[in-house]
Amino acid sequence: MFCGVMKRILIILCILTLTGFYAKSQQEPIFSQYTMNQYLINPAYAGSEGYTSFNLTARQQWLGFEDAPMTQAISGQTRILKTSYVSKSRSVRKRIKRRRPSGKVGIGGYLYNDQNGPIGRTGLEVSYAYHLFINDGQLSLGLSLSAYQFRVNTNDLSTSEGYDPLIDEARESMFIPDGSVGIYYTYQPFYIGVSSRNLFQASVKFGGDNSFSDYQQVRHYYLMTGYRYDMDNDFEIEPSILIKTTENFNLQADVSLRGYYKRDYWLGFSYRTGNAFITNVGIKVDRLYFGYAFDYSLNDIQRISYGSHEIMIGLKLGDNTRRYRWLNRF
Repeated sequence: MFCGVMKRILIILCILTLTGFYAKSQQEPIFSQYTMNQYLINPAYAGSEGYTSFNLTARQQWLGFEDAPMTQAISGQTRILKTSYVSKSRSVRKRIKRRRPSGKVGIGGYLYNDQNGPIGRTGLEVSYAYHLFINDGQLSLGLSLSAYQFRVNTNDLSTSEGYDPLIDEARESMFIPDGSVGIYYTYQPFYIGVSSRNLFQASVKFGGDNSFSDYQQVRHYYLMTGYRYDMDNDFEIEPSILIKTTENFNLQADVSLRGYYKRDYWLGFSYRTGNAFITNVGIKVDRLYFGYAFDYSLNDIQRISYGSHEIMIGLKLGDNTRRYRWLNRF
């Protein structure tokens, strides 16, 4: 009897956590190295640097804790560069002139898998960004459309108490559309961005009965800003802050400080309010970037886990004179 009750409580908490009704919940995957790839939280960042870049991130929360959350994500973004007019001759009398791209458009894509015990999501997101030059700065506007598969492994939630409609009649898989929007401004070495995810507030229709028929997703809002100081020719420091909240005003902030040596090595520390201390290190080798982050939880779960770990691998291509040289980038 007790086992059956506990499993019912487990599935309820999983659904409420994922749909944002549980206190202090976050529906979106958590990343600790977002400063290395701000596209993960703001679609307006796509193409803003002028690079073609690819990033792979793998995160394991609460190592040593059974069925702990884990996330894998791969993303890519690029700028459609300005080119000269192209004139092609098909005959002596006829010439075709094709208009060049404006150099203001960025595109991106983001694929992720997020697993939290019996609850899983696999999603795809595509983004369009438009970049405007304002004096020596750049204002970027971005929009993303996404769809993800919501999964529930009911085998892990089955009870020994016989038939349970909450579990036995639950839908194990469903597709949910959504979107996000963002604004990003940079006046190097300063940057600031505002974005919102779960824009459409799509509903998760979980059960066949009325008990879990319509749970609405909650919008998430992000504000991120930072400034990179040149200490001398070799050293730089970058303080930054990321403020996250939902429409339920579940506020959380990451306050970070990162140091760079010749832009090839970095070491940083962050404090996530009420949640964790974070250490991250990284190295750049030619066009490849390798980063590692360790989260030390401030909650009681740290007593039974080995912390949260995150690995990031990045590749940036296209560093040539055609790229926007006024941008201060890696």
